[in-house]
Amino acid sequence: MNDATPHPEQSEHTAAAQTPDFDALTRDIAEVPAVEVIVTVAVNLMSAAAVKLGLAADEAGTEHKDLDEARKLVHALAGLLDASTTEISSFHAAPLRDGLKSLQLAFREESLVPDEPGKGPGEKYTGPVYG
Repeated sequence: MNDATPHPEQSEHTAAAQTPDFDALTRDIAEVPAVEVIVTVAVNLMSAAAVKLGLAADEAGTEHKDLDEARKLVHALAGLLDASTTEISSFHAAPLRDGLKSLQLAFREESLVPDEPGKGPGEKYTGPVYG
């Protein structure tokens, strides 16, 4: 038998080690409060939007710039924050709204042809954003 050929018992063990424990993951998720899930998703959307706007801290930041993708992410963030207004406290919501506004302004600055006021990403939910 060739040494490169895995033994059946090794393949099964390797596959089992790579398969996530969905029961454990479900228990872990069940323990996380909804507010924490909402805030985490919002922060992830903000981070992804910043990268797509070319605002990454590294020198390759502009390499990842994609305004079409950034628009979608900023719009999704605005929708999430609008929908969760009554669910999260102002303690959590205020910095997220500030971050959203900063992303909206950065989008406006990066656009070669700026959107009309009220037509930018997320402005359906936030209203027009001005610097």
